[in-house]
Amino acid sequence: MRSTNGKMPAPAVRHAHNGYPEPSGTSNIRRENSTPMSHPELSLPLLDNLRSLILQARQQAVRSVNAVQVQTYWQIGRHIVEFEQAGQTRAGYGQRLLPQLGQSLVQEFGKGFDERNLRNMRAFFQSFPIWNAVRSELSWTHYRLLLRVDAPQAREWYMCEAAAQNWSTRVLERQIGSLYYERLLSSRDKAGMPAESVQVSGQSPRDFVRDPVLLEFLGLPDTGRLLEADLERALMDRLQQFLLELGKGFAFVARQQRISTETQDFYIDLVFYNYLLKCFVLIDLKTGHLTHQDIGQMDMYVRLYDDQRRSADDNPSVGILLCGSKDQSVARYSVLHESQQLFASRYRLVLPSEEELRREIERERAAIDEHRMLQNIQRQSPP
Repeated sequence: MRSTNGKMPAPAVRHAHNGYPEPSGTSNIRRENSTPMSHPELSLPLLDNLRSLILQARQQAVRSVNAVQVQTYWQIGRHIVEFEQAGQTRAGYGQRLLPQLGQSLVQEFGKGFDERNLRNMRAFFQSFPIWNAVRSELSWTHYRLLLRVDAPQAREWYMCEAAAQNWSTRVLERQIGSLYYERLLSSRDKAGMPAESVQVSGQSPRDFVRDPVLLEFLGLPDTGRLLEADLERALMDRLQQFLLELGKGFAFVARQQRISTETQDFYIDLVFYNYLLKCFVLIDLKTGHLTHQDIGQMDMYVRLYDDQRRSADDNPSVGILLCGSKDQSVARYSVLHESQQLFASRYRLVLPSEEELRREIERERAAIDEHRMLQNIQRQSPP
């Protein structure tokens, strides 16, 4: 069709969603996605390298910002503490110092410098007075969580472990709330052990066994009958969190791994390898009460596994019975009493309160003390 002036009409122009003109005839073409067009001629290795460089640069930028923020807040805390210490006689003015500072700084720099945050900065400097001992790779949120820890040794251990293991703030909060450090000390029977030795120790399997083992992250109900298959399935679904609860050096090997005698097959619930201990760790799940039959079965599993699977470079395997409850008498009068390879730990599906956890830790320490006292008596008694 021609126009009135005898010329062909110009092609219709539509505008795409990005504001650029779109040729007519394309409006009925369905777009599969809005991602940029791929170019087959581009080198995929080159593109991957560029992406990696950009992501690394962004991560470094975030870490740099976090480090500067942490150092700035530490310096603010230092200035406040030094000013307060220089004017201790002016008690009335000291009480008004932080509210007045907060009002002035908020007006100029925002809510991040209100009275509450200034108190945190002051506490930060008081808790970590030596800047060279502060781990700058941790964020300010990490340090606000660490300020909740009263004991200096525990606080230092959590800081070092969070930096070394690259814990997120959520993981750090969970470990502090579950008294991870205190449970670690309880399992090692070294209540006065300094943080440095806790970090590098690992001479025996007993150092790695937690009791209780907290499995609240599974989200399973704490009431009603729980099948062992359901517990095993839930642990596999949350394997990363379970490895974190187990501690350092654990790597998953197998689930329901078969070992056999001449006439029977047996299946171990979970098998791990600990590269720090250089040994396999067998875990048998028992949702009910621990019995002497369970202990005897695990003893057989460990012996059979060592015979069939352990190599010359591996240390003797370790067996852990993860049970719903246990009787100290059963543990005392079984092979658990003397063994350095067999252990029984209770699991908890609901995170207990701090007071409940402390009571459990004290009970475990009392049981360990009693065990050690009986061993000393046996050594001193004549043959």
